[in-house]
Amino acid sequence: MSTTPELITVGRISVDLYGEQLGRSLTEVTTFRKSIGGTATNVAVAAARLGRHAAVATRVGDDKFGRYIRHALEHTFGVDVRWVGTDPDLATPLAFAELDPPEEPSIIFYRSPRAPDQNLTVDDIDLDEVARTEIFWVPASRFAWEPSSGAVRAMLEHRGRRRHTVLDLDWRPMFWESADHATERISPILDQVTIAIGNRDECQIAVGTRDPDEAADRLLERGLEMAVVKLGGDGVMVATADGVRERIPPFPVEVVCGLGSGDAFGGAFCHGLLSGWAPVECVRFGNAAGAIVAARLMCADDMPTVAEVEAFLAERASGDPS
Repeated sequence: MSTTPELITVGRISVDLYGEQLGRSLTEVTTFRKSIGGTATNVAVAAARLGRHAAVATRVGDDKFGRYIRHALEHTFGVDVRWVGTDPDLATPLAFAELDPPEEPSIIFYRSPRAPDQNLTVDDIDLDEVARTEIFWVPASRFAWEPSSGAVRAMLEHRGRRRHTVLDLDWRPMFWESADHATERISPILDQVTIAIGNRDECQIAVGTRDPDEAADRLLERGLEMAVVKLGGDGVMVATADGVRERIPPFPVEVVCGLGSGDAFGGAFCHGLLSGWAPVECVRFGNAAGAIVAARLMCADDMPTVAEVEAFLAERASGDPS
C-alpha cells in the first residue's frame, strides 16, 4: 500500500495463546488456540475488519513467530505492515490467556529480557505519515520504556496535536515501576492528544480521580476535545469540549472471554470517527462491537464486520437479544 492509512496505531504485539478449556487454570488446560495480540495491534485489526485502512507500528523478533505475525497481519487481517520492523536480537513475545474465570481472564506475558516493541525508534516509522493520518492511536503503556517512549513522544510532537490523536490510557501495572511512575510519564502526554479513552482505574492514574465526571472534567481542562470513560457494567460515558455529556448503556451478553472487547470498542470507535458520526454514536457502535467480541473466544480472529455490528444493533433495537 502506498496511500496514507486512515488509522495508525503504535505499540505492543505478541503471539497470543488462548486456553480452550474455559474456566480452567493453566495447570488444567490441555489445548491452546494461537492468534496475534497486543492492544495497539488489536485496535488496528478491529478497524481493518470494519473496512478501514489501518496500520500498526511495532517490532517483532527475527524468528518464526515474528514471521507468523507479519503474515497474519497482512494476509489474514488486512493490516498494513510497512512499519512492522524486525529486531535482530530479541524474541517475539508470547502471551498466555488463562480464562479462569472467563469474565476476568488473566494474561501471562513472556517478554524477557525485553520485547522488540520496547526498542521502537523514531526511524521505524514515517513521521510525515503520522502527521497525515486521520487517527493516530497510542496506548499509554508505550511510555513505560525507552527508547519506545521517546520515539512516540517525537511522533506526537511531529503530529502537532492534530484532531483525532487518541491516547488509550491502557494501565498495565506489570509494565511500570509504580503507579506514581506511570502518572509521571502519562500525565504530560495529555497535552499532546485530543481524545483520551480509559476506565476508572486508568483515569485515576492519568488525572488522579476514579469519579467519571470529575475525570472527564480534568481531561477536558487539559485541552482535549473528547473524554471517553469506560464504566464496566454501567456502560461508557462520553464528554466533549462543546458540552456533550452522556452515558451510553452497555449491551449485556453471556461472556465467553473478557479479553479483546475493549480493543474491539477502540477499532469500532475509530470507524465511527472516520465516518463522521457524533461521539455518542461512535460509542454506541463501539459498545456493540465490544459486546460481540466478549461473547466469543478470541480477540483478533473474532473482531466483527460492519454487517455483524449492524445486525447486532438491529436485534437489540427490536428487543431480540439473540
